[in-house]
Amino acid sequence: MSRFVYADHAATTSVAPEVLNEMLPYFGPAYGNPSSLYSLGRQSADAIANARARIAAVLGAKPTEIFFTSCGSEADNWAIKGVAKAKAAQGKHIITTVFEHHAVLHTMHALEKDGYEVTYLSVDSEGLIKPEELEAAIRPDTILVAMMYANNEIGTILPIKEMAEVAHAHKITFFTDAVQAVGNIPVHVNELGVDLLSLSGHKLHAPKGIGVLYVRTGTRIANLIDGGGQERHRRGGTENVAYICGLAKALEMAVAKLPEMTHVKAMRDRLANEILKIPHTRINGSMEHRLAGNLNVSFEFIEGESLLLLLDMQGICASTGSACSTASLEPSHVLLSIGLPAEKAHGSLRISLSHENTEEDVDYILEKLPPIVARLREMSPLYDGQS
Repeated sequence: MSRFVYADHAATTSVAPEVLNEMLPYFGPAYGNPSSLYSLGRQSADAIANARARIAAVLGAKPTEIFFTSCGSEADNWAIKGVAKAKAAQGKHIITTVFEHHAVLHTMHALEKDGYEVTYLSVDSEGLIKPEELEAAIRPDTILVAMMYANNEIGTILPIKEMAEVAHAHKITFFTDAVQAVGNIPVHVNELGVDLLSLSGHKLHAPKGIGVLYVRTGTRIANLIDGGGQERHRRGGTENVAYICGLAKALEMAVAKLPEMTHVKAMRDRLANEILKIPHTRINGSMEHRLAGNLNVSFEFIEGESLLLLLDMQGICASTGSACSTASLEPSHVLLSIGLPAEKAHGSLRISLSHENTEEDVDYILEKLPPIVARLREMSPLYDGQS
C-alpha cells in the first residue's frame, strides 16, 4: 500500500492545530462585529489589535503599518495599483521582473492599459538579477519598483535589500512580494528597507483567505477597496477576525521553526543529488540563492502533467509550477525566463518540502520517481533510449 507524501508546501499548507485553536472562539461565542461598540464587538476589536501587534513584532514593523487583506494577490494588487494611482502625477513608469507571480504581472498588464509604462527586467539562467540592472532601468518618471523576494516556482532569492537601496537612492517606492519568503527565511522590514511587503497566510499554516500588506509610514498609496472605516479607513470590509488571529499565531510559529530549515535544506539537497542521477535531468534555478525547501527539476522527453498524475497514484503530491497556473497549457513563464525551451519547461516538477516532511518521505519519493520517469520516457516518441 502506498504512503502519503505531501511535497507541495509552496502551493499551500495545512492549518496547524495550534492555529485552529486560536481561531475557534471567533467562530463561536466571540462572534461580535469589531466595529460594534458593545462588549462583544470590542472583544473582536481587541483580538484584531492584539494580532496586528504580534504580526508587526515578528516583521519588525509598527502595528499601524500592518493592513489585513483577503490574500497575497489582493495585497499585491493594492500595493501596485495604490502607488500607481497615488503617484500618477509624478510619473507613470514602473519596474518589475519577468518572472513575478501572476498577481503582479497581470496587475502590471492592467496598468499598461491605463497608460502606464512597465519595464520587465530579465533574469539570468539561475533566476537572479543584479542591482546594477535595476539601476540601469530607472528613469526620471519611475515611481515604483516591484520585485519578489523569493520566486514561487524555482525558489530563487533576490537581493531585496540591495535593490531597495538602489530604488531609494532615486526616491522611488519599493515593493516586494514576500509570499514565498515569509516563514522560510528571516524577513525584517527595516533591515530590508522596503516600503511595502505582501504575505499570505496559507503559505505558513494559516487558512486560505487571509493576507497582509505592510505599508511603511509615509508611503503614498491609494485605497484599493473603499467601504466603511475598517483598517483605519484604508481597506473597507468587515474584518475576518478568526483568520486574522490565526495568521498571527501561524506567523509566530513559522519564525520559531526557522532553525529547522537547515534540516529541510539537507533533505532537499539529498533529493537533488539523487534525482540528478536520472539522465537528461536538470535543476532549475540557483542552488546557492534558494529557499531551503524548493527543488524545481526538468525531465526531458516527458510531460509534467503525466508525471504528476502518476506520482499522485503513488500518494505523492507535487507540482509542475505555481498552483495558480495549473489550468494553463502554456509552459511556465518562470522557466522560459531562465532560458529553458518550451519542451523542457513542460517536463518540470516542483517539489517543495517543509519541517513537516521526513527522511522517509524523501526515501519514498526517490523510490517512486525514477521508475515513473523511465515509464513515461518509454511512451514518448521523442525518446529513443539514449543514455
